[in-house]
Amino acid sequence: MNLGAMMKQAQEMQAKLQEMQARLAQIELEGQAGGGMVSVLMTVKGEARKVRIDPQIVNIGDVAMLEDLVVAAINDSRSKAEQVVAKETEAMMGGLNLPPGFKLPI
Repeated sequence: MNLGAMMKQAQEMQAKLQEMQARLAQIELEGQAGGGMVSVLMTVKGEARKVRIDPQIVNIGDVAMLEDLVVAAINDSRSKAEQVVAKETEAMMGGLNLPPGFKLPI
């Protein structure tokens, strides 16, 4: 591969990466815990947008359980976000001939 072709490929990859990051910034995912009693709406970038807690589980004597459920819902949302990023990255990389093991800065 000559230098010109490599530069063109690098520019195409940069443009595709910017497009993907713009798409990902718009995606919101809901993570849940406790069978849906706690849910957290987050962006793929990890920005929390909303927390919903079912009033039935609010028990002043068991704050620790509620805290654990909020953490679990956040982690569920982050896990879903990682799956979306992996899927988008795979789709973007499909047309590029990059060396094995090449990682993108996402």
